[in-house]
Amino acid sequence: MENKKKEKTKVDIILPNFNSFEFISETVKSVLNQSYKNWKLIIVDDFSDKKTRSLLKKVSRNKNIKVYFMKKNRGAGFCRNFAIKKSNAPYLAFIDSDDIWKKDKLKNQIKFIKKNNFLFSYTNYETFGLKKKKVKNPSKINYFSFLKNTSIATSTMLIKRCLIGKTKFTNTKICEDYYFKCKLLTKTKYAYCLNQYLTKYRIRENSLQSSNLRNFYWIWKINKNYNKLNIVENFISLLFISINSLKKYGGKNFF
Repeated sequence: MENKKKEKTKVDIILPNFNSFEFISETVKSVLNQSYKNWKLIIVDDFSDKKTRSLLKKVSRNKNIKVYFMKKNRGAGFCRNFAIKKSNAPYLAFIDSDDIWKKDKLKNQIKFIKKNNFLFSYTNYETFGLKKKKVKNPSKINYFSFLKNTSIATSTMLIKRCLIGKTKFTNTKICEDYYFKCKLLTKTKYAYCLNQYLTKYRIRENSLQSSNLRNFYWIWKINKNYNKLNIVENFISLLFISINSLKKYGGKNFF
């Protein structure tokens, strides 16, 4: 009875997916294993290959999991926006198709955000895969500090729905979550960090040094076109993002 009272608050979890056959079972398992049980997982498959779609059809047999299949590839930003429209819970969490949550992630973060009446929260995280490291984040981040330190990993976020409103992820090829976080931070004073390592963030080949120039390009473009930064502000933003990323990942993953 007591557990039911504690878990009265529902959370919708948003997961965009594209050809993640190798990883997504482990990701979904980490959601299923959550100690907090009042959640719904919304998976939007971005026109994946046949074996990935077949796997997701099996996954969708779980009553707490809803899978939407796109008829053509639309990008992660579109998929996340689509899922937000399909959600109705008062809190939204996000997880990428190759990341993993520890079992008390939702329970501890729900308690943290409700106890303090926060609108936007995130956690520390551990990297795994090609690089293993614990990433300790600032205790709070506002819009201006985020422009210099993109420390809020998407898979660590828990957000009160009322803050999101009509805010959308961009339909850019990459970094589609960057402006979403920027925009939310302009609508609230701070996002707050739960000082626990509750998410495991996978470092893969396509996150290494070879993609850094592409990341620079898209952050620059989003800063210019969406955040409306001038050249000097944009340069300062990218400079500090690079420095902070070097501290976090030792040069192997800049964003």
